[in-house]
Amino acid sequence: MNYVRRGLFVILCILAVAASSQTQTTPEGRLMRFPDIYKDRIVFSYGGDLWLVGAGGGVARRVTTHPGLEIFPKFSPDGTKIAFTGQYDGNFNVYTIPSEGGEPKQLTFAPDPFHEPERMGPNNEVLNWMPDGKSILFLSRRDTFNSWFGRQFTVPVDGGLAVRLPVDKGGLASFSADGNEMAYNRIFRNFRTWKRYTGGMAQKISIYDFKTNHYEQIGDYQGTDSFPMWHGDTIYFNSDRGTEHRMNLCAYDIKTKAVRQLTHFTDFDVNWPSLGPDSIVFENGGYLYVFDLASEQAHQVSVDLPGDRDQARPHWGSTASLVTALDISPEGKRAVLSARGDIYTVPAKEGSIRNLTHTPGIRENSGTWSPDGKWIAYVSDRTGEDEIYLKAQDGTGPEVRITSDGSMFRFTPMWSPDSKKLIFADKAVRLYYVDVNEKKPVLIDQGKVFDFTDYSWSPDSLWIAYAKAVENGNVVVNLYSLADKKITAVTTDFTTSFSPVFDPGGEYLEFLSNRDYNEVLGVYDLEFANPKATVGAFESRSTRTWTAWSSSPSGK
Repeated sequence: MNYVRRGLFVILCILAVAASSQTQTTPEGRLMRFPDIYKDRIVFSYGGDLWLVGAGGGVARRVTTHPGLEIFPKFSPDGTKIAFTGQYDGNFNVYTIPSEGGEPKQLTFAPDPFHEPERMGPNNEVLNWMPDGKSILFLSRRDTFNSWFGRQFTVPVDGGLAVRLPVDKGGLASFSADGNEMAYNRIFRNFRTWKRYTGGMAQKISIYDFKTNHYEQIGDYQGTDSFPMWHGDTIYFNSDRGTEHRMNLCAYDIKTKAVRQLTHFTDFDVNWPSLGPDSIVFENGGYLYVFDLASEQAHQVSVDLPGDRDQARPHWGSTASLVTALDISPEGKRAVLSARGDIYTVPAKEGSIRNLTHTPGIRENSGTWSPDGKWIAYVSDRTGEDEIYLKAQDGTGPEVRITSDGSMFRFTPMWSPDSKKLIFADKAVRLYYVDVNEKKPVLIDQGKVFDFTDYSWSPDSLWIAYAKAVENGNVVVNLYSLADKKITAVTTDFTTSFSPVFDPGGEYLEFLSNRDYNEVLGVYDLEFANPKATVGAFESRSTRTWTAWSSSPSGK
């Protein structure tokens, strides 16, 4: 009997260790998107597939596996089905599956009418179920004259033609319990994460009465109100009206027309909230949260995702289509490429390809070759911020850090002809140069309008020419003297001038300028146009006079 007990004890210990090991190797899920909730179940999209998990968290179960995207899942009112937008056969269309998973049933068959960038959102986006559970509401651009907005359609669950709702345009929507009224956004802008936006595309929530054709906007807040969710006498929604300047949950009382803020997240927005029978689920910082309507308290849901994560596994991959920057060595025998976060040099003909950085998890970009052929300068986020580094072109020796004041994105550095200095700019519209030995950046100029991306050195490395956008929208060419630390405008803001470069002797500064007013009259609209305004020009540094040398960008 003792042997039996000892054997059982050993088996239990082994199982406990195995369970502990499994728990440790199954990472907590993040980047979970577009959740929906029905009582004790949550469905969400992760890695382009749909997953199910209990409302209390735990190990999630994948219910779709197609290589295309499955997004915007919504439980039916009775919880028996899930509607979603699926990217099967190349197009986005509306599908349903049983709520426990199963074979998808296609309900719409329309091809995408426009090839839109992702910020516009996909076509045939599932918005909600109709209250009776017999049809699904979705957003489509199938009959719009302008792809900036879409229209709301319903499609029967049992199959049939889509029917447009009697509103001119619309976005996210939710219905009253009897289905006679709809709270909705007329504008869909939910993939454009503009902060504190108050312009013409700021989303407002309106109530539309299908019986009386009455339309009424909720409140007069100038910012963003989105994701309407109608529950009883309350419309829950997302808004950036709080002092946190983040999207947080709010509640609108239909009877009193009072608005209350319910959550107070400060680090990340409340994203893609969705209403269930007695709670709201949403994403914040990549995690899922459930907001209980009765207690008005939100709690994070811990989700384990036991997927194979094939994209995270170490693997061989071609970087040929992932090149983001390139430069040529002074002799023209090798090139430096920035691709997939590493810096490579490759031969023009024979020779080996060298990975100079070998830094998984760190992004290096904007590699550029020094004129003396010895160094490669590049931008790296090794510290968590963009900084400029140097590496010997043959890959030997340590990495040399040049800057230490990074706080935002930096643009491609440019070497001076003497290989001792670099020009670079950042997203704060600042232009700098730095001596690679002193490692102390010097501010050249501060802009207000557009980024500095157009700059060059004089042959003697003592002057910098650059183009700066000014407040009237035009661009001015400037010269900066390193010796005097003085800026001199070469052109005026009456016309745009750009692409300044010095001639090899350093006497002339050449640039392009939109100053040729060779107007032509349109055939149909009888309006004047200037199709060939750009001319090439050069200015003498000694006489300060400029001369045009071509009448079109092609020099013809």
